Amino acid sequence: MRTLEQIKQASLITAIKTPYLANGEIDLATYDHLVELQITAGVDGIVVGGTTGEGQLMNWEEHLMLIAHTANKYSDKLIIVGNTGSNNTREAIKATKYGFASGMDAALQINPYYGRTSIAGVKEHFKRVLDIGPAFIYNVAGRTGQDLTPDFIEPLAKHEHFIGVKECGGNERIAHYEQQGIACWSGNDDESHDARHTYKAHGVISVTSNLIPGLFRELMDTPNNKLNTSLQPLMNWLFCEPNPIAINTALMMTGAVNPVFRLPYLPLSNEQQKVGLPLINQLNQSDVVGGKASCIDIENIALLS
Repeated sequence: MRTLEQIKQASLITAIKTPYLANGEIDLATYDHLVELQITAGVDGIVVGGTTGEGQLMNWEEHLMLIAHTANKYSDKLIIVGNTGSNNTREAIKATKYGFASGMDAALQINPYYGRTSIAGVKEHFKRVLDIGPAFIYNVAGRTGQDLTPDFIEPLAKHEHFIGVKECGGNERIAHYEQQGIACWSGNDDESHDARHTYKAHGVISVTSNLIPGLFRELMDTPNNKLNTSLQPLMNWLFCEPNPIAINTALMMTGAVNPVFRLPYLPLSNEQQKVGLPLINQLNQSDVVGGKASCIDIENIALLS
């Protein structure tokens, strides 16, 4: 297992997409190909079964199998972060223990969502899961309905297994944390270049790098305002609907994954695809996972429950 300091060296972590077969099972062969393209592009780590990887649509057997598979096959090449968080503390503890037993380097932990609890309850929840092993804390108030503000994070950061924060609260907050020595990874792709080079973030945990990992590697390595500006329309399009709808559709448009959605996610409409098509195809196809894009007939997409 890597040390906290080794994990903190990761500036580009991809929240990896989980592809499916036509029967709805996880497509491990395609998954491995996607992971290997990330490695080739120089990505430092991946989050397995995150929001983008649709951990929320998996049962725990699938979820933990995928973490174990990934750690077994790629732990020598990538930092493996397992999304073992839950709004159920008991499940988060169990999944996190299994994840570390399977070889993951770190957990991604979220504050309880939907069945929200008090701040005191959130503190106890995080203490229980942090006691198990190294973890990123994920602050995404748009999904949880509860913002983890600095007065909450700063005491939590003293825990021996606290790695840092995946922060969706903006670059000013990231700068505030980094000034105190609290490591931050931007959770907003469109802000991540500036987060890294202006606000001193450690890096990004990215959705867009599923599609263009090499270009995101460039954004994290060197200030490049021209490249960052040129990619803003694509990044905005990839969030035109709740994630992971657009990144799923984009990877199907390029042929990188099978045209299979697990409900309740549906593909982008024909009109939305037409907006994204030129944004993908204006790039060098060697920079795009799957290559040249074309619109897909949504009638031919398998929708599975």
